[in-house]
Amino acid sequence: MSKVSNPQQTAMQEGVSEKPTGYAQELNRTLTFKDLVAFGLITMLPIAPTQVYAMASIESFGMAPLVYLVGMIAMIFTAMSYSTMSKEFPIAGSAYSFVQRGLNAHVGFLTGWIIIMDYLIIPGMLIAFSNLWLSAVLPGVPNLVIIILFTLIITFINARGISLTRWASYLFLICQLGLIAIFVICAAKYVWIDGKGMGGLSLSPFFQPGKVDLHLIATAASIAVLGFIGFDSISTLSEETKNPTKTVGRSVVASLALIGTLFLVQSYMATLAHPDYKNLDSGMGFFDIIREVGGGALYYGFIIIGVVSVGIANALTVQSAISRVIYSMSRDKLLPFSGFLAKVHPNYKTPANATIFVGVVSVFVAIFLSLDFITKIVNFGAMSTYMLLNLSVVTHFFFKKKRRGFVNFIRYFVSPLIGFSVIAFIWSGFDRITYIIGFTWLAIGIVLGAFKSKGYKEVPPALGEV
Repeated sequence: MSKVSNPQQTAMQEGVSEKPTGYAQELNRTLTFKDLVAFGLITMLPIAPTQVYAMASIESFGMAPLVYLVGMIAMIFTAMSYSTMSKEFPIAGSAYSFVQRGLNAHVGFLTGWIIIMDYLIIPGMLIAFSNLWLSAVLPGVPNLVIIILFTLIITFINARGISLTRWASYLFLICQLGLIAIFVICAAKYVWIDGKGMGGLSLSPFFQPGKVDLHLIATAASIAVLGFIGFDSISTLSEETKNPTKTVGRSVVASLALIGTLFLVQSYMATLAHPDYKNLDSGMGFFDIIREVGGGALYYGFIIIGVVSVGIANALTVQSAISRVIYSMSRDKLLPFSGFLAKVHPNYKTPANATIFVGVVSVFVAIFLSLDFITKIVNFGAMSTYMLLNLSVVTHFFFKKKRRGFVNFIRYFVSPLIGFSVIAFIWSGFDRITYIIGFTWLAIGIVLGAFKSKGYKEVPPALGEV
């Protein structure tokens, strides 16, 4: 006689919290710790310094490694908060779900709304970056062709299934790590054997007396943290992960630590090789240093791999993440056209409609919005989300659940408040236009939230079942 499986036993075997989430399990659980770390690394992009190193170096008087160090410290406390909340609520939606359940349902909606502003436009931004770089190699290729081609590729892979996304992530990760290793070797030879650049080890990339102040760090770090944005995307895959209560949190912290190390090594070696930050081109400065230390072959190799990695691999994982946030909010019936966006593909078990929607938006973003404008929106959305997430840890664990004692005081009060304070410090470095854009989007969300919740009186049905 066949044995009927017990849903609670199945949940325990898969590492899912026994507490009901209020949602049916619709997505396939196939991802492991290694898969999530690779996903996080690709989302943050190991070669991300190619995008903003020159700008960060110029803003910090040649101390880009210091900027990345501050960014990593800022993110590690927030990563710990994501780790804590992912164990408590192992469901898709990331900060939207965490703030919704840990702080307040309506604040959770506004958090999700901010995430949408942030992550919805990142794939388009990444494709626009790739288009910019590819123009330096293939100036005759029409921009529209590149944008549509890259968008179709990532949308097809994501709609087809998380397993295909996983293997694509591994492929591009290996390529990027190989390029980074070659660059570091070439830069080391350039500095220590050829005697060029600084000619040896130096602490000046981390500290220069009389030049370091809080305003400088806040302004420069707000640029550098763009490279760290995306570690939280791992938590959007909770419902597709084996043993999510243990795996998701550990992978968030591990991927952030690894990417921070990669950023520090690359920026330090670049600064040693080319200490004169004043003559760096803000857009192609890192690539110029690559050509200086490794020649034309490495230069074009970085551009080509960079184009493919950013425009396909990086955009692929970000699109995967935001499509799951939109799916999560739509099944709570909080977005326009929620019925359409919450549909799961019957065969591939992916939020296919949400994925296609993100693909369409990406084309318009890449064509019509400037990179400077997009970067401002992304930074505002990410930093605002991180602050709310840190506050949710304090509210949920320290005040609601009354987790007290010295260890819990550090874990659930001190650590997230440090994360909040550092992020708030970076948030204070934004310019006036960034605040206007961000708060305008938030105001639209407040109106939409009031309409969907009948004056903020109703909450999603799933919250009544947990």
